[in-house]
Amino acid sequence: MGGCRGSSRARRDAHPLAPSATADGADDPITDPIPAEIEQSTLGLVLEEHAQLPASEPNGPWTDARIGDRHNRINYIGEVPDGSGRQYVPDLNGPLYLLEDGDHTEYLDVRDQFPHFFSWRGMGSGFGFVAFHPEFEENGKLYTVHTDAGDAPFESTYPAQTPSTVQSVVTEWTADDPSADTFAGTKRELFRFGFRTQIHAIQQIDFNPTAEPGDEDYGLLYLAVGDGGIGVSSDVPQDLATPAGKILRIDPLGDDSPNGQYGIPESNPFVDEPGALGEIYAVGMRDPHRFSWDVKGRNRMFLGHIGQHAIEAVYDVDAGDNFGWPVIEGRLAYRNENQCYLYPLTDEMAEAGYDYPVASYDHDPPANWPCNSDSGHAISGGLVHRGDLRGLNGKYVFGDLVEGRVFYTDVARMRDEARKEAPIRELALYDADGTRMRMTDFVGDGRVDLRFGTDSDRNLYLLAKATGTIWKVTGTRRAPVPQDVEPGLRDDLVAAYDFEHPFAANDAYEEDQGGSRTLLHLVNGGEDMRVDDGAHPGSNNALQVHSAAESPTGEPWKAGVWDEDGASSLRAFNGAEGITVMGWFKMTGNNPTAGYNAIGLAGVLSGNSDGHGVRALLELIEVDGELRLVALGRRIDTGASQTFAATRDWQDLLPQDEWVHLAATFDYTTGRMALYRNGKRLDGSYTNAGDPWQVDGTGTSPTDPRGIKIGGSFPAGRLRAQPVQLPDGHADVLRHRPLRERGEAAAPTARPPLTRVRPRRSGAGDRAGTSAHFQGTAAGHKMITGRRVVWPICLVGSNVAACRRPPTLPWCA
Repeated sequence: MGGCRGSSRARRDAHPLAPSATADGADDPITDPIPAEIEQSTLGLVLEEHAQLPASEPNGPWTDARIGDRHNRINYIGEVPDGSGRQYVPDLNGPLYLLEDGDHTEYLDVRDQFPHFFSWRGMGSGFGFVAFHPEFEENGKLYTVHTDAGDAPFESTYPAQTPSTVQSVVTEWTADDPSADTFAGTKRELFRFGFRTQIHAIQQIDFNPTAEPGDEDYGLLYLAVGDGGIGVSSDVPQDLATPAGKILRIDPLGDDSPNGQYGIPESNPFVDEPGALGEIYAVGMRDPHRFSWDVKGRNRMFLGHIGQHAIEAVYDVDAGDNFGWPVIEGRLAYRNENQCYLYPLTDEMAEAGYDYPVASYDHDPPANWPCNSDSGHAISGGLVHRGDLRGLNGKYVFGDLVEGRVFYTDVARMRDEARKEAPIRELALYDADGTRMRMTDFVGDGRVDLRFGTDSDRNLYLLAKATGTIWKVTGTRRAPVPQDVEPGLRDDLVAAYDFEHPFAANDAYEEDQGGSRTLLHLVNGGEDMRVDDGAHPGSNNALQVHSAAESPTGEPWKAGVWDEDGASSLRAFNGAEGITVMGWFKMTGNNPTAGYNAIGLAGVLSGNSDGHGVRALLELIEVDGELRLVALGRRIDTGASQTFAATRDWQDLLPQDEWVHLAATFDYTTGRMALYRNGKRLDGSYTNAGDPWQVDGTGTSPTDPRGIKIGGSFPAGRLRAQPVQLPDGHADVLRHRPLRERGEAAAPTARPPLTRVRPRRSGAGDRAGTSAHFQGTAAGHKMITGRRVVWPICLVGSNVAACRRPPTLPWCA
């Protein structure tokens, strides 16, 4: 909502090595580490389903839905290096699958091989990764990493963090018959290390696929070792006497390690440094999630590193690099005592020789979300594409594993020595039929758990734990970036909800695509309130709302946000001279529900609203005993409201099972209101005589609104059913996409004739059923009987005319 402002993302230029700090000194917090947003690319990936892996479960009493509610926990796809074309897929819950032509065989169940196997706490716990030796075809050797319970009766290779919650174990397996589709053979333990917490253990192990026999790097195994979750309060990642927070490089076929089970390459950068572990290749990491090599150019190694507070980063990894954690995060100073902010580097930090990201992005948490809480972002390290996908060659493809957004950046611009980081672009995604979708649409879940993989032909694959599905990228396509809002209106768009953007940290919320970044709460129905129905091309989801009478849960489904102290993120409505509320709506089910005399659609609350008083509202209410479509507004918090009612029958305006775009405009400086349907102004009349707004040429009260609502009322703290508050179910979807009416020009917001119609009772719109609270959740992708309203919402916080559609351009819809 908000005044038609910023639903389209700002262009992101490459940001400099030293960030333009939004702080004056070393002690001034930097609240937005990377101000520019990621730009949407015209390039997109075409995805076709490649395989569906079986459901699996963690092996203990999980309490974290991010672990236990996943279909399975597959996390990579690669190809066995034996020329067979077989692909392999590890599942954190234990199985290792082989794929041939999309059909799977369970090659090995790691869980069954270890009595202390542990996969039920910690996002990376369980069977983390598998790496096949480059000579697997001859020697049958492969390597796995998994977690045992912290009290497993085994000794760590180096002194463990104590007390240990999990132990990461690297195991060598030797297959009797490398060509077999199920494993038979022997195993031996190479490396074990205990971690204080269940997070940030060993995420990945792998061989450099670009190394040839005779190369110094050939046959050496890399281990990405996290900090065990204690880097925030210790110097462990900088301590060269412990493996935590490092990338290690070992020779699995050697024997000069402390335990005699592997070798330490003489070319490792810290071999000759007193007190340092010779296995260390690079240092200063929190959670080194995924690494890979570019098979061309300099065969460079890239690491996707998950940050603590704000920065998700890609690093170009060289021997001896120090990425600075926990002293710095990305390019800024980290302070554990205040995790809400980062800080400018001190002179000492700037001169320490840390290696900075070659590309990075920040979290930008919603305005009404705790600043030190998980905001649903984590980088999923990817791969440099060197295959045949047009437009993608030489691009490092990666993503946000939680949200499921897919990004790229050009390898040629990812340079340690460059003055600027490489700009990041977001790739569009399409199904095989050419429908533009998001990964949340592909998986039907607000949390995607995205991973990437490849094969010997350098094809690109995407995986999702949410469904256990693997997609192959079968092509690319170019298309203009959809312009959600007419450029002239962007600066006035305060809030916009399309229900295509579930909040990844909690998909019972919807992310604002406008400038206010205000989370919308989907109340009582949660993620099931999202349904698979679109109002127009490019629209995939809608929000389903219900009255308590017809709700599947027996409680009203509604959406909104409410803050007793005033929603500061919606400050654009403070003193606003005009507001426009608009959206797509569809009526389904029985309307209105028996016993109700109003159908709430959407609106902005006033600065003193208890959930009923509104500043600007679209609704159906009774006027002189007849249900009418109205715009209802209030200029002064404690003042009276005015209602403008459409003359046309509401069932003609909102026919059953048909998408309709509605808009209501409010000019508080003149007292003019208007209603629009599909871009055309509706005839109507005011219901209250005189001047209830006390118009004096100025805007609304200088107070922040207490919230916005869709559906029924949303009083603070009252989320359960209250029969007088919500008419029988209606679904509202706020959208900010263009409305194209085939040449229909928007009518001006001139004041209609002042024919007065007496409302059934005074204060219409202040009673139950006129307000709702915004809430967003993951799509349930199922039709539920009730009213469904899909709509862009564009609330103008400055000038009502700013949301008027130019004759030849789409308006803010």
